Amino acid sequence: QVQLVESGGGLVQPGGSLRLSCAASGSIFSTATMNWYRQAPGKEREWVATITSGGNINYRDSVKGRFSISRDNGKNTVYLQMNSLKPDDTAVYYCMKIEVIRGVQRNTWGQGTQVTVSS
Repeated sequence: QVQLVESGGGLVQPGGSLRLSCAASGSIFSTATMNWYRQAPGKEREWVATITSGGNINYRDSVKGRFSISRDNGKNTVYLQMNSLKPDDTAVYYCMKIEVIRGVQRNTWGQGTQVTVSS
């Protein structure tokens, strides 16, 4: 059974930093594309960042230059380093794994971790 477990969320003041982690288990990690999404209260879930198995990285415009996604295949873990946090970054952050098995794409979501940016 594929599982993703996020951690590292919390309460931080504007301008502060947090590092989120997402530990994966139950299937091959190194060949998967890993993503971070977030969902703010009353809003739809939105994509934040992606890192492919080959190390290609993309970010949504509002986090470029502030957030950094990385992965450690030896630890089956993807990270999201968040700097210069703003109140608008407040949301539940989810990691999502995309893998293709026998030609079929499977998406797996974690349970989410709360990030609150407030003074």
